[in-house]
Amino acid sequence: MISAAPAGLILAGGLSRRMGGGDKGLLRLGGETILARIANRLAPQVSPLLLNANGPAERFGLALPVVPDTLPNHPGPLAGILAGLDHLARTAPATRFLLTVPGDCPFLPRDLTARLAAAAGETGAAYAVSGGREHPVVGLWPLASRDALRRLLVEEDERRMMRWARHIGAAPVEWPQAPVDPFLNLNTPEDLIAAERLLAAYPAL
Repeated sequence: MISAAPAGLILAGGLSRRMGGGDKGLLRLGGETILARIANRLAPQVSPLLLNANGPAERFGLALPVVPDTLPNHPGPLAGILAGLDHLARTAPATRFLLTVPGDCPFLPRDLTARLAAAAGETGAAYAVSGGREHPVVGLWPLASRDALRRLLVEEDERRMMRWARHIGAAPVEWPQAPVDPFLNLNTPEDLIAAERLLAAYPAL
């Protein structure tokens, strides 16, 4: 059980190829950007809240510190997590844990931090599951794990999130999918249209 609020990191450093390129977090859903929806949902659950992204930070229009990848060639979410852990080690060394979420999940649960923290146990790590599907990008990670993550990324060229989650002994935490999968991610224009329909049907999302 983790008592203090972790830091939070929205992972938005990908290339969004299936969405047509660019920053899909800047696409609008329900009258606001996807990133703004995620930030508003996470802000009460974490401190501080950071954004992992590459390129000019001002394009996001969010009052969040932007942490770029420190490894070249967009190696994926593990690189974003490492960048966040390294940033906190430099700027907030008393912080012990980092909550990460992807920048394309607009319906994240309001109890995300509380439930992951409650399940983290001795390893200090946990990740989300819904409908039997694992979502390791939605996870809680101890800052003490950053050297192990760097070795996995740099020395073994490992980019698979589940390999990292298992390596660190992260606990799976299951969420119900009704009425909507809280970890639904938007990869294509069709996904965005479907999300608009879900939001119209369930405004409380």
